[in-house]
Amino acid sequence: MSNKQSKANLNSIKQQAANEVGVTLNNGYNGDLTSRQAGSIGGMMVKKMIESYEQNAK
Repeated sequence: MSNKQSKANLNSIKQQAANEVGVTLNNGYNGDLTSRQAGSIGGMMVKKMIESYEQNAK
């Protein structure tokens, strides 16, 4: 998998996670997010990546 493809996949996961926790992400700079918002997005991303890994490992 190329670096551009990896970044695109990660960005897709980030957008999905943000939508699920109710946080609006802008394209580009998102420094106006609170720590709680950023943390909830990151936590949801990890959860999604673990679920994806477990499904692909079967």
